[in-house]
Amino acid sequence: MTLITIVFSSCLKDSRYVNFPAATGFVNFPQSGLAAFGSDAMTSDTSVAKFAVSYATTNANPAISVTLAVDPSLMAAYNAANPGIVYQIMPASAYKLSTTSVNIAAGAQYSFVTLTVYKNTLDPTVSYMLPIKIASATGGTISANQSVHYFHVIGNDFAGAYLYDYTRIPAAGNFVGHPGVLLPDSPTQLEGISSYFAATERYIINFTKTTVGGVAMYSNFTVIMNPSDYQSIFVANGLAITTGPTLPNYTAGTSYTYNQVVHGIFKMHYITASGRDVTDYYYKP
Repeated sequence: MTLITIVFSSCLKDSRYVNFPAATGFVNFPQSGLAAFGSDAMTSDTSVAKFAVSYATTNANPAISVTLAVDPSLMAAYNAANPGIVYQIMPASAYKLSTTSVNIAAGAQYSFVTLTVYKNTLDPTVSYMLPIKIASATGGTISANQSVHYFHVIGNDFAGAYLYDYTRIPAAGNFVGHPGVLLPDSPTQLEGISSYFAATERYIINFTKTTVGGVAMYSNFTVIMNPSDYQSIFVANGLAITTGPTLPNYTAGTSYTYNQVVHGIFKMHYITASGRDVTDYYYKP
């Protein structure tokens, strides 16, 4: 189970207000909206998001009531503007929202709501969205750009939890069997961390999925280092990759079953200009 805590701040920027201190107060989800879309991804079999409903004001506020609602029209609008991944509305049986009626006490700035998504009950090949909005509030103004959480699950057969081995030659920081995760960018693209240097640099893994006789098969695997990470982490620190990254267990032109992939293909390898030989291996037990 993964716990996703959405951090909040009492200082909120809203595009409709130039002089925030002069505002009478408005109701919002801190760290929400399209700008926070990536952080609203639900990736584990059971994912829990604890998020805040906030009343942002410079003055003492009265008690207010806020109503939340799931709005499929927000998903339809998102799909129309972002056709790369087509989302379906998340079925009610796949999630539990702690409440849709939120009370913020007098003098308080926020109250918390918990969303639990049971990803293992969903079709792993389908992408789902649960757009939760602030539908109404008895006080203040509802924020224009931070009043929706686009909670979503990307349909990618290989996203989720793995065991993770890291090996560097010469040895430094090596480990075996740590918890790891491959996060979905799309139905056929994943990202995973390399534990070399900053341990935040990401691989981008792409593949092709086909169905043969009703059985899913996977091929055309490729891996690169995330270009942004390579520049900001490797290049910025005088580092360079001279060989790879490669997938040494993948044979070009070969198709693999799901079990073959999760028990061998996600082994990434590269060599740096300083001679560091690095392997990051994600696999299922």
